[in-house]
Amino acid sequence: MSIKDFQHESVLLKDTITHLPSSKDGVYLDCTLGGGGHSLEILRQNEPESIVLGIDRDPHAIQAASERLKQYKDRFIPVQGRFSQLEDIIQSLESVRLSEQEPLLFTGIVMDLGVSSPQIDLAERGFSFQKEGPVDMRMNPEQGMTASEWLIQQTERSLADQLFHYGEEPRSRQIARAIIKGNPWHSTLKLAECIRAASGYKNSRSDPATRSFQAIRIAVNEEFIELKQGVTAAINRLKSGGRLAVISFHSLEDRYIKRTFRTAAAIGTPRNPYGHPLEPAIGRLIKPKGISGKEHDSKNPRARSARLRILEKL
Repeated sequence: MSIKDFQHESVLLKDTITHLPSSKDGVYLDCTLGGGGHSLEILRQNEPESIVLGIDRDPHAIQAASERLKQYKDRFIPVQGRFSQLEDIIQSLESVRLSEQEPLLFTGIVMDLGVSSPQIDLAERGFSFQKEGPVDMRMNPEQGMTASEWLIQQTERSLADQLFHYGEEPRSRQIARAIIKGNPWHSTLKLAECIRAASGYKNSRSDPATRSFQAIRIAVNEEFIELKQGVTAAINRLKSGGRLAVISFHSLEDRYIKRTFRTAAAIGTPRNPYGHPLEPAIGRLIKPKGISGKEHDSKNPRARSARLRILEKL
């Protein structure tokens, strides 16, 4: 896939880069490489010897970002992989390419969660409920079950639970009933129309298919399982003074990141009779309320629901 096919405008790019520590010889980790926007700015602003390790589960993203960043080939290391493989990837690179010391710790780490614009815009990827395409939704189109195959394996109850938990869909049961009845699904437009009809929503500000498509995508890609493992590994791999910046796009992700960062900062955690936290803080919050995309990146339509949260390692 070419750069042209994988155009992606990074949300909250300026705020993210501004809040990462600068280091001319630092080692940075971009956990969601995408089109390479964050990696490019990190490399530009931390010359001449900084290194960026870029990870993405989408082989198309790896290809496009590698082409875009080819002028930095000596300082940029692309690796295809998932959040849950983060620790294994780092360990495999420690002795080979990046570090003479153990363990390898990062100056800054970025996670830009959710689906990217190119993935949505390419109808054949099956993420969009506004374009005709296969019911696929896989972040890595070369591995795992498609959304169509996943839906066939669901019962009405299990699907309703997924729609409710991952999509926060209040009418999950009636939508699940209609989807199961219509199995198998091969058209994103037909699936979306089924959801709209079953939901019964009228005059809704957002498309009634939005929450259900989100839930199915999250389940198919096991996004929350991946996120939990990835965030844990990322925090462990920060150097003292290093920062983890996470951009989320829906309330489920943001609540998890907020809770995890507060725990790392020993905020709201159990305390002993003397008022001291039972588990000492390992980080501190930068901008405790987070940074809103709606307020700080109003020119980018994708930024409306985005929120950036930053944790600094003590």
